[in-house]
Amino acid sequence: MDKPQKAPKLQVSEWIGVDKPLSLDDFKGKVVLMEAFQMLCPSCGSHAMPQIMRARKMFRPEDLVIIGIHTVFEHHKEQERAQLEAFLKEKNIDIPIGIDAFGDDKRLPLTMQSYGLRGTPSQIMIDRDGIIRKKHFGVVDDMQLGAELVTLLVQPTQAQIKEMQAR
Repeated sequence: MDKPQKAPKLQVSEWIGVDKPLSLDDFKGKVVLMEAFQMLCPSCGSHAMPQIMRARKMFRPEDLVIIGIHTVFEHHKEQERAQLEAFLKEKNIDIPIGIDAFGDDKRLPLTMQSYGLRGTPSQIMIDRDGIIRKKHFGVVDDMQLGAELVTLLVQPTQAQIKEMQAR
């Protein structure tokens, strides 16, 4: 990844699995693992979604937030909310899932565009200061994902660094 950048706001039309709309601001001070997926994407169903559910079991929710973004850029009619909910239930996926919103042109979903994603599956790792630290397109090895998450979890925040420097 090039120069680290602040994570753009999520542009979600609706959420599944939560009582209220979520924002990255809700997760300040936590590492965020965001999985952009399509339910009809073979690698998403066979690898990416099971992987993030394994990660959810390995890390404490007070340290790591895991969310999914259903970012549909093809086969729209086959991937509407009802089909997505059935997919999530069948696969036992019980993390917050945002449905990526569309702009007026209806070409590419807005979160997908703002994060510069090339397709699905894509993983985005955001540090505790809200900075994108990793972006992966395609299948990521479990060991690599775990190592990258642990690295982010042990890094101090900018506020902690300033506090240490002030001592």
